[in-house]
Amino acid sequence: METGCVWLRSMRAGASSVFLMKPPTLSSSAKTLFMNPYHYLRPSFFQPLNPPPVPFLSIFSPTSRPLSTTTRSAPNSVISFDDFCSDAGNCVDGSVSPQKKGSKVLLKGMRYPELQQWVQSHGFRSGQALMLWKRLYGNNIWAHCIDEMEGLNKDFKKMLSEHAEFKALSLKDIYTASDGTKKIRTMHYIKNLLIDFETHRRFQILFTLDDGLVIETVIIPCDRGRTTVCVSSQVGCAMNCQMGLKRHLTTAEIVEQAVFARRLLSSEVGSISNVVFMGMGEPLHNVGNVLKASDIMVHEQGLHFSPRKVTVSTSGLVPQLKRFLHESNCALAVSLNATTDEVRNWIMPINRKYKLGLLLETLREELHFKHNYKVLFEYVMLAGINDSMDDAKRLIDLVQGIPCKINLISFNPHAGSQFRPTSEEKIIEFRNVLAEAGCVVFLRLSRGDDQMAACGQLGKPGAIQAPLLHVPEQFQTAINTSL
Repeated sequence: METGCVWLRSMRAGASSVFLMKPPTLSSSAKTLFMNPYHYLRPSFFQPLNPPPVPFLSIFSPTSRPLSTTTRSAPNSVISFDDFCSDAGNCVDGSVSPQKKGSKVLLKGMRYPELQQWVQSHGFRSGQALMLWKRLYGNNIWAHCIDEMEGLNKDFKKMLSEHAEFKALSLKDIYTASDGTKKIRTMHYIKNLLIDFETHRRFQILFTLDDGLVIETVIIPCDRGRTTVCVSSQVGCAMNCQMGLKRHLTTAEIVEQAVFARRLLSSEVGSISNVVFMGMGEPLHNVGNVLKASDIMVHEQGLHFSPRKVTVSTSGLVPQLKRFLHESNCALAVSLNATTDEVRNWIMPINRKYKLGLLLETLREELHFKHNYKVLFEYVMLAGINDSMDDAKRLIDLVQGIPCKINLISFNPHAGSQFRPTSEEKIIEFRNVLAEAGCVVFLRLSRGDDQMAACGQLGKPGAIQAPLLHVPEQFQTAINTSL
């Protein structure tokens, strides 16, 4: 449930959400957190032991110094994210994240056609690949070892034990917030890297590298029986996030978060039917592995999530967004969080490269070719910054012509944050303006914040913090009030 940079993690319209065309009375069950929209203000959940300095990567020039909120303006130079990481899951230093454990291939890193080809390359028929796939992802087995592969050919099992690795993660701990949110820790080994993984019930799954970096996954149950797993896509984040980016997660590491969720928690929370890519990282910065992982998740013979219930969130990487809409039928969420370029440049520096106008026009054009498809706009409410009635009216105008839903999200304060949450009363007033104009509106208030498991509260800031951006003059009062 991380939200990368200004991302404030939250879960997608599922759990205890409120669906509106006209403003109803807010019920207590509506007080749920949802997606990861705010890509730039994230705190951390897990305290690493003696973390070493971590190189900080952001969309800003790596040569610029940390900025004061009052003395300097943010640098205008913007660098390409692709200068650091490729879609294939490369590390930021240019090395390639391993797709294997030792000499063994990670099975969960392959789409079904790739698994078929791999099985056949070892002299077995494709039918064996289907049986293996179902044991990895279906039939309530979710196998993690060769001993759980009942019904497979003896020779086939021997080949698997010699050439295949079933697990990318190992369970360590489970934590629960007072509202039922739970957190699971697992250990993940890749060469010399140890990753600790946590989940919430909100189940939270954390992955920690042996250098102290952490990624987290959260599971959020709903009163109406729908449970969502929020997965991470990167170790850290490059979107001016407090943690910085270490590397992309591989396909297997992403997929296994969903597998772990079902394997460990289905008996307690019931069916886990939704997936949101709203954990740590910017999913579309790792678009290749995210596309592959989402394909695996929706395969009808495996985990079989509905494409409409697998949601990928982005801060607004326009080229990758276009690729995602062309190659995937899964749902898309866009972290908007502002109605003017001036404010969005400040709180979401990605806007300096891909302006609001370009982002929204791209969505208008691309969604014209998608049948019965709506984008979800995530809008984190910040007191005195983006919550005025003028903002509400501008938001109505901005989304005209875009098939969409709007998710209003309560900001979850954390150490080091400049912002304050908008009051519940004002959020409802803002919502009512949108609903009266015919917008489809969801409301997400906070859950799991007592365990720092709420939206925007996952992860651990790196040793080198993201620069504090220049506060526009008209917002100085709002910021000074919160400090």
